[in-house]
Amino acid sequence: MDRIPVTQETLDQLKEELNNLKKVERPRIITEIADARAQGDLRENAEYHAAKDRQGEIENRIRYLEDRVARSFVVTYDASKSESIKFGATVTVKNLKTNSVQNYQLVSPEGVDPMNGKISFTSPIGKALMGKTKGEVIEVTTPRGTNRLEIIDYK
Repeated sequence: MDRIPVTQETLDQLKEELNNLKKVERPRIITEIADARAQGDLRENAEYHAAKDRQGEIENRIRYLEDRVARSFVVTYDASKSESIKFGATVTVKNLKTNSVQNYQLVSPEGVDPMNGKISFTSPIGKALMGKTKGEVIEVTTPRGTNRLEIIDYK
């Protein structure tokens, strides 16, 4: 069983979603199924079939989250103790083509939030940044094309 590195924030989010599914969504869908079943003939009961489909989705998500939480371990990045960029680092880069500056935090795939600068350490940019240091220039191919990024700083 492979272990999954996560930030504490990501682990907390996974646990919160799992808790919500188990304590709120699962009981709600069970009630919906019971109410739909009480309406009679199940063969032509669209509400019943929709609720059963939703129950399957919830149970699949619960199993997925339980697996992820069980295999997760929290990694805390400390730039003062690292000579290069690693999982959890927040990296400031300058796009040499556009001169724009961006910050990326390297997180697990479960913690990705591109609107807030959180990218997966397994993404093309994340992979290119791993192990690099301040001042290095990396070349990375993304769906938008090839970019040259200069590492300004990391913490």
